[in-house]
Amino acid sequence: MPKEHRRNDTQYSRKRGIPIGVFCKDFNERTKDLKEGIPLPIKIYVKPDRTYDLKIGQPTVSYFLKQAAGIEKGASKTGHEIAGMVSLRAVYEIAQVKAQDECFRVQDASLQTVVKSIIGSAKSLGIQIVNDLSPQEYGEFLQEREERLKEEAASIAEEPAGKKT
Repeated sequence: MPKEHRRNDTQYSRKRGIPIGVFCKDFNERTKDLKEGIPLPIKIYVKPDRTYDLKIGQPTVSYFLKQAAGIEKGASKTGHEIAGMVSLRAVYEIAQVKAQDECFRVQDASLQTVVKSIIGSAKSLGIQIVNDLSPQEYGEFLQEREERLKEEAASIAEEPAGKKT
């Protein structure tokens, strides 16, 4: 877990009267097998007797989509550029994992509903859903996109400081 998350969790536990040593030991034990850098939603439910329930969720849909697309960031202009592509099969696999999330289980959402939600998230990130994805063609796409992003960053850096477009 990133250090800033650990610090925030211990500050939370201190404010709620939870024994910090016990909380840290429990938190570290539950997160020891998790890969560092993966954003996870964490919910802490504090009971009146100062015990707690710690719920660690799965990574976000946007994390899964960006990983599947091989990108770090989504499109800077949603709807105007393609930041990456993922296959429909990858969307289905993500949906199978995310269908286990509490938010979808509470709604008793069908797998089709989860897939539609993920497709909506992909669109907002600028990730195109395709039926078939050739690794070679996609590698070329990502390389061209990287070059385009570098060119855009260079042109922005060259603009005079006071000039806005």
